[in-house]
Amino acid sequence: MERPLTQHIISDTSVRNLENYRKVGGYSCLQKVLKSMTPGEVTNVVKVSNLLGRGGAGFPTGAKWSLVPMDTVKSNLPKYLVCNADEMEPGTFKDRYLLEGNPHQLIEGMIIAAYAIQAEKSYIFLRWAYKKAEKVLRTAIEEAYSAGYLGNNILGSDFNLDMHVHSSAGRYICGEETALLNSLEGKRALPRAKPPYPALNGLFGRPTVVNNVETLSWISHIVEKGAEWFKGLSLTGTGGTKLFGVSGKVRKPGTWELPLGITFRELLEEHAGGMIDGHKFRGALPGGASTDFIVEEHLDVQMDFKTVAAVGSRLGTGTMIVLDDKTCPVSFIHNVEKFFALESCGWCTPCREGLPWVEKMLSSIEEGTGKIEYLDLLSFSAKYMSPGNTFCAHAPGAAEPLQSGLKYFHDDFVKHITDKKCPWR
Repeated sequence: MERPLTQHIISDTSVRNLENYRKVGGYSCLQKVLKSMTPGEVTNVVKVSNLLGRGGAGFPTGAKWSLVPMDTVKSNLPKYLVCNADEMEPGTFKDRYLLEGNPHQLIEGMIIAAYAIQAEKSYIFLRWAYKKAEKVLRTAIEEAYSAGYLGNNILGSDFNLDMHVHSSAGRYICGEETALLNSLEGKRALPRAKPPYPALNGLFGRPTVVNNVETLSWISHIVEKGAEWFKGLSLTGTGGTKLFGVSGKVRKPGTWELPLGITFRELLEEHAGGMIDGHKFRGALPGGASTDFIVEEHLDVQMDFKTVAAVGSRLGTGTMIVLDDKTCPVSFIHNVEKFFALESCGWCTPCREGLPWVEKMLSSIEEGTGKIEYLDLLSFSAKYMSPGNTFCAHAPGAAEPLQSGLKYFHDDFVKHITDKKCPWR
């Protein structure tokens, strides 16, 4: 089984420095691109590969790049490439593994991506808590400058690129690309109205592409080995492997690079080692906290973007948070909704007012003072916060574990209300 993204991450320092990265073929793809490929050819390879964004939304990467205007006359104003490394989705820790384990893989991917859209400025927007990753990245970027992979006239070409690390202020909303851009500009992290989209009017009003760490780490591999090779790595033809993770009451929580299309059961039982003794599986959020629950009937579903959506959830970041039979599902959902209520930017009413209202009702139910009519009010709130009713995807994401939790764990909610206490306390 091929694991292109993680095969060389054997220890903390195996490919972290430039010398070791070059020993395993690092930066050879960049040399190939600058010597023999046009920006359009690079974009086309990525487009044909069907690389879907690994940050959660699953938008086609090549299509996003294709939206960037490619002027025949070079403008004095820059374009921008931004790497979203603000990994704030609860239960998600895959990008950190790549950042700390193989930073040059990301840097090379960013240089090639920047060449494809002809960007001359790039930023890595990093989660504030990732102090080790920040140190590793800054060292790797210095190495890349010293070796001529960054700066002016890269490898003797006429392509220039500067790269900077920006440690974020630490709000979940910065995972939304336009809020990220506002934060990068020094403004309050509020989402922007779309259109215009960042590819036309992004950072400082210039064409900008925002891609996730895992997405950009794929670029050198796809361009080097081709679109068909990438498609062949998955079990469903979607393309590529994916970094999947599992947390919760399992024997071996962690993250693994596996083909897109493995089943939930394989991830849970073979790689995470199954549930710990004395605990049974009740459900899971399959792609971080902002996804709908899956339950036991879904365990044999293949984990790719289309098939997970077909059963009413989302693949998201591919990092499963497991709910076991010894954990109160009402408390579990309350904890998630409390997080989303705290992280709301407050820009639109359904999110600003709806999420705290949801959190208070869940708190009341958990404490034994809830009323049966709260269940209808919670369902109404989830619908009110659905896509099309809010300014960005924050509240719709928060609604997913709530609406599916009410569906699959309805009896647990009722028992809390009728017994006037939490059965797990």
